Amino acid sequence: MNRRTLSLALATAATLVLSACGTDEAPSSAKDTIEGAEKGEGAQKESPSAEPSKAAGRPEIKLPDDVDNVFEGWKTGDKTKDAILADLEQNVDAMSDAILRGETESPKVAFYRQEEALVSSVKWIQAWLDEDLSYTGTVRYYQPNVVLSGDRGAGVGYCADESKAFNKSRKTGKVDKNSNADDSPYIRYVMQMRKSDDGVWQAVGGNSKRGDAKCG
Repeated sequence: MNRRTLSLALATAATLVLSACGTDEAPSSAKDTIEGAEKGEGAQKESPSAEPSKAAGRPEIKLPDDVDNVFEGWKTGDKTKDAILADLEQNVDAMSDAILRGETESPKVAFYRQEEALVSSVKWIQAWLDEDLSYTGTVRYYQPNVVLSGDRGAGVGYCADESKAFNKSRKTGKVDKNSNADDSPYIRYVMQMRKSDDGVWQAVGGNSKRGDAKCG
């Protein structure tokens, strides 16, 4: 079995990345920005929006000591973009937490994902359970690019490097150091984000492509 460790279900249900059970990547139509993000009415370059507020009830997420998500270049200097990336960071951590716990109906995931993004995340977590897998190690997230669309929409493209993360058996705890040997460790993600009424930037759709040249 050749499952890459942590393609974090940023794809929609139709483009779910699931290398252990079929394809390695989403369709080649994956883009750097969500279609319509640059052309949306009211598209902005700057915005005075505040950083994420704890008042929105954001859940606390703490990953185990043997798992680490590293976010490089996750600050842009633009308050709105940084707020989006801050919630996206928690979004990624929530998915990691749910995979490690084997929790398909995680309230933390549902807090940061809605619509197609939530549907695909449930399927992705279940796929890990079906294969009796967890994972260990470090995943690096880098090269974020945020394109704003109006006051409440955005497209975010970014890369992931899974070369230091490995599958782990849920039953035995054994780590498979060869689980990432047969395919590229680099994945390009594109996520559609929308700001909720409570001020939380949630993922509502997106796609991903393994081995994208932009991330190598």
